[in-house]
Amino acid sequence: MAWNRPGGSTGNGGSGIGRILNSLPSLGGGSPLRWVGLVFALWLAFNCFVLIAEQQRGVVLRFGQFDRVMQPGPNFKLPWPVETVTKVNATQIKNYEASVPVLTRDENIVDVSINVQYKVADPKLYLFGTRNGDEVLKQAALSTVREQVGRSDLDTVLGAREQLAVSARERLQKSLEAYRTGLQVTELNLPDARPPQQVKPAFDDVNSAQQDQQRLISEARAYAAKIVPEARGQAARVRTVSEGYKTAEIARATGDAERFSLLVAQYKGAPDVTRKRLWLETVQDVLAKNRKVVGGDGRQLIYVPMIDAAKAVTPTQALLPDLVSPAVQATEQATEQNSARPARSGRPAGREEVVR
Repeated sequence: MAWNRPGGSTGNGGSGIGRILNSLPSLGGGSPLRWVGLVFALWLAFNCFVLIAEQQRGVVLRFGQFDRVMQPGPNFKLPWPVETVTKVNATQIKNYEASVPVLTRDENIVDVSINVQYKVADPKLYLFGTRNGDEVLKQAALSTVREQVGRSDLDTVLGAREQLAVSARERLQKSLEAYRTGLQVTELNLPDARPPQQVKPAFDDVNSAQQDQQRLISEARAYAAKIVPEARGQAARVRTVSEGYKTAEIARATGDAERFSLLVAQYKGAPDVTRKRLWLETVQDVLAKNRKVVGGDGRQLIYVPMIDAAKAVTPTQALLPDLVSPAVQATEQATEQNSARPARSGRPAGREEVVR
């Protein structure tokens, strides 16, 4: 249906588009110029109006030179070819994964897995700072990981990669800024590190040996933590007993020396009396340490058991068996021999004898 019919019939001329067409001048009495004007008006409206999505940024070039960055929302620009807009997804998280063989500091080869997550931080630098920012990031990530792993030994790469990942991320971000890529690294991980398949059995044997070593070290430390306090306590007890024994022997020796000095003085004053008294005390002491056999009326033999002082062991001797006098052991043997002898027959009534 025509928007404007000849002869004054307007049809849809009452609408907005019809009014615009009616207002356009005609060339040679025809309507093609109106169509050209409508197309130009529509082209101008759509070309000057730019809608930027929330996750996008618009880079505006004026005559091929950078002018500004459009933020999300409706924006206005000059028509082409004066200004052009390139939309860049600035919030999308891109991912790069790779596995690369690396030589460690201790000259071992290990396959390291790399996972890098990044986004566009500066749209201008991303488009015009370098030729291909994504490719530059891939090469920089491989170079950074090789550098960081090459400075570490094999044990660190296999068991403690967290610190390596942190340092590699910082180093990679500095490289991207130096290369003017406009990219920002949000995460860098080293999820896996394993030896090559050709030498994997040897590495497994090494890991098993290291685990056995750690287990034996732990067991040895546990045993040392248990036995060392016991040994120290026993050593302290022996030292204490030794100090007590030392003090007792010194006191006994001092007392014996003072007693001997007093006996010398008494012997000089009364030799006969002192000699007899010493003899009686010695005999009494000897008889008190031996068994007694009392003879009755000749029909029976009475055995009176007595405490054998030679077998009595003091607490000090029990704690210090090496310090027991050899004379005590000899006395015990002699006592056992005397007890093994057969009993002698009874004597006539009215006689008593004490046998040592």
